[in-house]
Amino acid sequence: MREPRIPPTPTHASLKDAALFYLSRYATTEAGLRAVLHRKIANWARHMANSAGHSPEEIAAITTPAKQAATEIAQSLTTAGIINDQIFAVSRAKILTRSGRSRRATMAHLAAKGVKADLIQQSLVSDPRAELAAALIHAKKRRLGPFATTPITPDSRKRALSSLARAGFSGETASRALRMEHGEAEELIIDFRASL
Repeated sequence: MREPRIPPTPTHASLKDAALFYLSRYATTEAGLRAVLHRKIANWARHMANSAGHSPEEIAAITTPAKQAATEIAQSLTTAGIINDQIFAVSRAKILTRSGRSRRATMAHLAAKGVKADLIQQSLVSDPRAELAAALIHAKKRRLGPFATTPITPDSRKRALSSLARAGFSGETASRALRMEHGEAEELIIDFRASL
């Protein structure tokens, strides 16, 4: 059986290389990159703790400065403009809204990615049709309301309202989306997606 690969010792240089490699593949925030680098450090520490001959003090002597280096690297890449939380937030908010996420769900997602509250508010789609269009996209994916393939009953309407509520849509938005005619709903979705 093959030996498990030993992760590289987390030095400033190896962490910077890891950060640049990650950024070449994924968009992220400063907090997101810091979390990625901290996971690399934790992975190395876990590997060293499981192998013989490494005391907790020896591991801590490497991980503590490595965590500081991870913070410095994330800050320097932000200062250099390679990471931009505002651009990330605007782009991700549009993607999430286009895919049927509610305003609340979008805000929660961005907060989990480490975007500051003021940037979240600035990044949300300002189109007044956005929340209704997102609710219709959600309904279309789940074949609810105007996109239902079976006749709508009081029970199916209640389930549809529950689905939209769990997705973060208000009762008013959910009811409005479920009352729309199929053609009108499709047209609103198409117009909204074209405007983004």
